[in-house]
Amino acid sequence: MKWRNISWVWLAGGMVLALTGCDTQPTAILASTAHDPSMNVQPVTSDIVNSKGKKIGTATFTQLAKGVQIDVSASGLKKGLHGIHIHEMGKCEAPDFKTAGGHFNPTSREHGFNNPNGEHAGDLANLVVGSHGKGEVQFVNTSVTLRKGEPNSLLKDGGTSLVIHTDPDDMHTNPAGNSGDRIGCAVIQ
Repeated sequence: MKWRNISWVWLAGGMVLALTGCDTQPTAILASTAHDPSMNVQPVTSDIVNSKGKKIGTATFTQLAKGVQIDVSASGLKKGLHGIHIHEMGKCEAPDFKTAGGHFNPTSREHGFNNPNGEHAGDLANLVVGSHGKGEVQFVNTSVTLRKGEPNSLLKDGGTSLVIHTDPDDMHTNPAGNSGDRIGCAVIQ
């Protein structure tokens, strides 16, 4: 649902409330949003673990009308930029997370926003980590969905994963933007 439509929903709900009483407001709001299929997909929250299997953060995936909002919060990382991507397998076996496979790439493209043949559906902007070792970021990826059964679904059979790398992503080099070792991983299922 677009943000400008939310105010109309509340306005319509408020008008119904003012005209008919409290008992009808929830019905009016539910009826107004029932046509939006993204409302039927539950958010997914996953723990991010480091190479020792210790939880270092969380990632929450929320279906939007077009794409998926990804909220990441992580700590215990070195200061600077870190590549962060969605990978093709829902496995996060420490210490190197190679079980996550390559980047999620259902359209068979190349890596990076700056690649003329790119980008992978799993490519994301870099995670910025401050001097205190913490990083928080919110992405909206319009190339993926949480709706099961679609070719670009993060909830495909076996799931997918979110991987944090040790170095920044250069946004064009195959296969992973020279982003270095995998240092954090979260299963998306």
